Amino acid sequence: MTQNVEKVLISQEELAKITEKLGKQITEDYKDSKKPIICIVILKGSLLFAADLIRHIDLPLELEFMKVSSYGAGTKNSGEIKIHLDLMREHLEKYNLIIIEDIVDSGRTLARLTQLLKNRNANSVKTCTLLDKPSRREVDFVPDYCGRTIPDEFVIGYGLDYDEKYRNLPYVGVLKPEVYS
Repeated sequence: MTQNVEKVLISQEELAKITEKLGKQITEDYKDSKKPIICIVILKGSLLFAADLIRHIDLPLELEFMKVSSYGAGTKNSGEIKIHLDLMREHLEKYNLIIIEDIVDSGRTLARLTQLLKNRNANSVKTCTLLDKPSRREVDFVPDYCGRTIPDEFVIGYGLDYDEKYRNLPYVGVLKPEVYS
């Protein structure tokens, strides 16, 4: 797999620092809240990031999962958001929700999910992303917590994939263009 990696963008060591920093920031921001936290992990890409992140959140929390797609097997956002696994939880007004995402590109996915959960009367809805590509934004959306802003390159590893491959790389790398073109 590594022969298809053009360069390492974020090393394992950098990822550890990012998750620790974000976890401490979330802990600080919610330490006085009377409402419990539900971390909503967006499958599949956010799984590794979320696992490392929640170990650094020093507060009681619950986990839920949603599965949303906008890419399919390609490299370009289709513009259509599909919810394959929805949050089946009642009484969201009792909770602070934190949506954990691997990458914000167009912003459509998180903008839609944030609004959907607000419409379900959650006490609060925040977003936490490992990576942000603001140069690709198509909607007005800024994540509440962001690990790293990156350039417009196709990234893989640490949960991020191309056609369901490369998720298990222990770093975030840039995929060689000849692999997907």
